[in-house]
Amino acid sequence: MFSSPSQIICTVFGVNIYWYGVILASAIAVGTLVSDWLGTKFFNLKKETIIDLAPYLIIFGIIGARLYYCALNYDFYLRFPTEIFAIRHGGISIHGAILGGFIGLYVFCKRHKISIKKLCDCTSIGLVLGQAIGRWGNFFNSEAYGSPTNLPWKLYIAPEHRQIPYLDEKFYHPAFLYESILDLIIFAVLIYLIKDKKYKKDGNLALVYLILYSLARIFVESFRIDSVKYIFGLPVAIFVSIAIILLSIILIRLNKEEKE
Repeated sequence: MFSSPSQIICTVFGVNIYWYGVILASAIAVGTLVSDWLGTKFFNLKKETIIDLAPYLIIFGIIGARLYYCALNYDFYLRFPTEIFAIRHGGISIHGAILGGFIGLYVFCKRHKISIKKLCDCTSIGLVLGQAIGRWGNFFNSEAYGSPTNLPWKLYIAPEHRQIPYLDEKFYHPAFLYESILDLIIFAVLIYLIKDKKYKKDGNLALVYLILYSLARIFVESFRIDSVKYIFGLPVAIFVSIAIILLSIILIRLNKEEKE
């Protein structure tokens, strides 16, 4: 059994410094540096190309993550539109971040005349490592947990963070941990595939990442009880993940048929 110690690291001049923000910033920094190193070693990119790209990914990624979340909760944000800008109140989505980040990457590639597919491959590896780290922010926020359980690795959730139907339940699946572990496995797989001739063609690694992450997300969502939106009793993230898998398989097929 384990539990979150606190959301707040310390207070500086009356401003609370949260674990979530520090971990998210660390995840972005590590993912960027790893992708930049891989870019020069395996993708023939100039040194610091990914570092130059990072502001585009961060800005567009945050905007996409927030707008996607707000779109899923449109009924609330239509009533309180100013809350759209209150990111400190919580509410971002990885699917929105990926979409927004891709738009930022596209803009960067057009401005600097760099291969979009190659940058997608390189950044996807750092991205999934960043996701593995970033999920620990959910631990300190006591969120992204699963259904009640008594397994040895159960997670204690304080009453104020419990879902209404489960107020009497103390221990839950650490869904955030499951996803973090799966993200690390995906990172290892992508590193292995860098030298695999089957996936040497630009764009394939990014598509493999999308497929593997979507499979991982479907697995994790089967445990979670705090998903933002449901359709036919299933989290909308599952439907989005299935759509991403199908589209990625089609794009891999088309990429294979494309002339070198």
